Amino acid sequence: MKKSHATLAISSLAAVAAFAVAGQVRGSQESAHGASPDWTISISGGHETEGVDRGRPVNLVAGGLGVKPEVFREAFSHVRPAPAGQRPDEQRVHMNKQALLSALQPYGITNEQLDTVSNYYRYRREQGEMWPTAEATAVAILQKGGLTSIKIDKGGSGYNSVPTVTIAGHPEIKLKAVLSYGKDLKNNGSISEIQIVKNL
Repeated sequence: MKKSHATLAISSLAAVAAFAVAGQVRGSQESAHGASPDWTISISGGHETEGVDRGRPVNLVAGGLGVKPEVFREAFSHVRPAPAGQRPDEQRVHMNKQALLSALQPYGITNEQLDTVSNYYRYRREQGEMWPTAEATAVAILQKGGLTSIKIDKGGSGYNSVPTVTIAGHPEIKLKAVLSYGKDLKNNGSISEIQIVKNL
């Protein structure tokens, strides 16, 4: 019986020692990367639309087509949508499509491209839907206890407006996200950089 208790005690001590070593390794890795779990980055919002766009994610649509937002807004100004709550008839659909293409074809946009991008970002806001999105993630890089930069782990996608970026416990630090738009729809509207506007 004594031998059994002794064996158990030795095993327990070994487990504690192993846990302590593992903790030291994790701590060394965190220090080496300069990241701290106390400086959690929060990214919120970024899915707002301009009032003039009436719910359309114009920045994303324009980015997917490879034109500036003002170009798409001008092109869409020739479209006559159906009244709210009504489905457009075939004639109206055809006329609106031709109006868009006439304005966008000088920029090299084809009917197929317009359909692809329009369908990708089509959603029904009144039913609580949202266009395709993916959340971005980032970590704070520290040196000697101070913030030096923000490392983006995942840029996300589907940000039509600039999201709010904050650091837990540090409201005095001001950060700004920089968005990137392009024809790769799965990466369109992603965060390419997070700038430190005001530090400690």
